[in-house]
Amino acid sequence: MKERPILKNKIFLYITEFFSGMSVMAVELGASRLLAPYFSSSQIVWTIIIGTIMIAMALGNIFGGRSADKNPNPDKLYGRIIIAAIWIALIPVVGKYIIIGISAALIFTVNSNFLVWAAFAACMVIFVFPLFLLGTVTPSLVKYSVDSLEDNGKTVGNLGAFNTIGSIIGTFLPTFVTIPAWGTSITFLVFAAILLSLSFIYFLSSKIIVKKLIVGAVLFVICCIFGHSTAFAFWESNLVYEGESIYNYLQVKENDNEVILSTNVLFGVQSMFVKDNSLTGMYYDYALASAYMADIYHKDNVDVLILGNGTGTFSTQLNHHFDNVTIEGVEIDEKITKLAYEYFELSDNVTVTTYDGRAYLQAIDKKYDIIMVDAYQDITIPFQMSTIEFFTMVKQHLNDDGVMVVNMNMRSTQEGNISQYLSDTIAQVFSDVYTVDVSGSTNRELFVGNKDLMNIFHNNMNLEKNKELQILMSRVDSHLEQYHSGNYVMTDDKAPVELLGMKVIDSLIGNEVEYYKKIYDTEGIKGLIEALQ
Repeated sequence: MKERPILKNKIFLYITEFFSGMSVMAVELGASRLLAPYFSSSQIVWTIIIGTIMIAMALGNIFGGRSADKNPNPDKLYGRIIIAAIWIALIPVVGKYIIIGISAALIFTVNSNFLVWAAFAACMVIFVFPLFLLGTVTPSLVKYSVDSLEDNGKTVGNLGAFNTIGSIIGTFLPTFVTIPAWGTSITFLVFAAILLSLSFIYFLSSKIIVKKLIVGAVLFVICCIFGHSTAFAFWESNLVYEGESIYNYLQVKENDNEVILSTNVLFGVQSMFVKDNSLTGMYYDYALASAYMADIYHKDNVDVLILGNGTGTFSTQLNHHFDNVTIEGVEIDEKITKLAYEYFELSDNVTVTTYDGRAYLQAIDKKYDIIMVDAYQDITIPFQMSTIEFFTMVKQHLNDDGVMVVNMNMRSTQEGNISQYLSDTIAQVFSDVYTVDVSGSTNRELFVGNKDLMNIFHNNMNLEKNKELQILMSRVDSHLEQYHSGNYVMTDDKAPVELLGMKVIDSLIGNEVEYYKKIYDTEGIKGLIEALQ
């Protein structure tokens, strides 16, 4: 092994191990945020990320150990760290284009589990190589730091401890500091800079100027210039806000008529504000039927709780159409609530608590006339808000004549789909369950209440003087169906919401793509390009 003065007291080796472990975890967390706008942030995507990174680290451990035995030259290790650092710095520059390219290539070739295969391919292409290189760090450092068999256990233990401590900090720092404050792109650049600095210190302290240092410095500067942007949806031209919070990638779009919030998935609509206060044309309109079912026109005040307030679309509509409602919202993402006041004109009269919906119910004793459950995130619903135990808790917080309305985001004709699971689960808790499919979307609204639910609904409908609402409620009434329970039940112990959501998304993507596949099969790439224009 070549003698390098900086390695004599082993401190620098421990520091290398520390920052290597920190960077691996930071890249892993950054990977989830890079992929989330395109593939969601579900447990399935997390599984893919963790699995591919573990593969990379395992291969790196094997290669690093063999390489260190064959050629115990620390220059080789710190050269690999430079390459890993530059690759990580390149991720914010080219990562989103690679994801789009892989998705475009696979969408016409994969017949099922598109999101799984696309996310896996993106992880393999973008993240495996730099983490493979970082995987070589530990076995190499063991080779360089063990002087004798007498102290090898202590040395290896110290290296492992520094790696673990670095990994712990690398877990918390991006989540709570760098990603919310600076964004995913700059987070990648920050940790690339740390790795690059380690290698620069090593080579410069040994008075070695190699081409890798010069090339690495130039490439890193270029990456900082072109990669600092937080823009994931680079094709969008009408974004008024794009950023990240602890929980979500956030995107606000505005046009002359409306303001729209999308979270994590680039093409969905999670919340919206219609500037002229007309109906949204979405499921929020149908959810207004819960007010009539709660006997809105025969009560002095109707207490409403919204679990998953978002930017307050439902609360804004309730406040606009009714003057006897008191609304509380629960939203786990504080940044979404701030956007609600800044861009979506959420009323100051709506009290919003930053909390998990289920935890909030556990913490209060109050009962409500209406509880809306609208906690969908990305392609699925948090499992803890989809179970018998949760809906039992909701029932305990409803007045005797109270109404629960649940937004189910992905209805499907498949047997055992996520909407069927949710409906069956709810029907285990409530006796009177009604559903209505939202026209022109994949949403389904579910209403539960007392046995006079429909009579109360009709009585209040007849008192409505707003023509737009009269037409809407007549449409809801004509499509409401009483739901009869099946056997697809979710509990706190077993609630496979991610897999169920993925199946529906897979089906929806397949249906959308089928049309373009036929064009591609008959007219080739030229016909496909013309059809997409």
